[in-house]
Amino acid sequence: MTLRAVVKGVGHHLPQRVVPNSEFESKLDTSDEWIRSRSGIERRHFAAEDETTSDLATKAAEAALADAGLQADDIDAIILATSTADLTFPSAATMVQARLGMTRGFAFDVQAVCAGFVYALANANALILSGQAKRVLVIGAETFSRILDWNDRSTAVLFGDGAGALVLAAEEGTGNANDRGILSTDLHSDGRHRELLYVDGGVSTQSTGFLRMQGNQVFRHAVEKLAATAEAALDKAGLTSADVDWIVPHQANIRIIQGTAKKMGLPMERVVVTVQDHGNTSAASIPLALSVGKARGQIKPGDLLVTEAIGGGLAWGAVVLRW
Repeated sequence: MTLRAVVKGVGHHLPQRVVPNSEFESKLDTSDEWIRSRSGIERRHFAAEDETTSDLATKAAEAALADAGLQADDIDAIILATSTADLTFPSAATMVQARLGMTRGFAFDVQAVCAGFVYALANANALILSGQAKRVLVIGAETFSRILDWNDRSTAVLFGDGAGALVLAAEEGTGNANDRGILSTDLHSDGRHRELLYVDGGVSTQSTGFLRMQGNQVFRHAVEKLAATAEAALDKAGLTSADVDWIVPHQANIRIIQGTAKKMGLPMERVVVTVQDHGNTSAASIPLALSVGKARGQIKPGDLLVTEAIGGGLAWGAVVLRW
């Protein structure tokens, strides 16, 4: 028998404040039509002034635990993917651990920007396969509104805040591609491309900084690398694009999503799309889309999913899993 990390529950949380594209028209040289045509985004959510990344993450975690029918102390580990943790340290994951009332196990953050949730899933899978944990709560949560330059129309209109979470549990499988759970992972990074997407501040510079992005270059890398990593992950699982029921991509830009699907030979009817409602929520976008996709009735038990993401670093990767 083969051990698999199987999804037992999913949930998400969005801040109450909804920001439509029209809200930017009085502040920036932009318009609703300009934003929609270039990104597919219609609205996004922004955290309240007193609302932190760990706040959003905790609520998403509670929703995922409820969906799984589990309590906090049923969990062995928490992995939280974020680039916008509340504090330099301790980790946001340990804050979530405390708020959930989880008094055992361990918790830590993963930072791979928009690819963070894919990296977190791969780490959770490794913990389960190695026997170090039987149940892992995997969260993606961000408050990117805190690091946006409101004078930069090329980035300020693209990002939003939110959180999503999955509960993974160890289950025995048969060892073939019909098993439920994570079937394969594929991770990459290339630090030579740091200047394409980064924040121009940090602890060593004693400044928070703002997000900076060379959009055209990121787009060029994204479509090629996302399709390649998705296909590599499928190949590792002994599968092809024809086997895929749903692509659940990082929700960065509708044109990137469309370009990746086309390169993989899959129609948009088989892609879960939430970018119009959430904007780019970085590490939160894939778990948000998984939760919304399940709630919509799109994602059903037994469906084969491919999740893929690319972010600053550059860091990118994909996970193939059967729901």
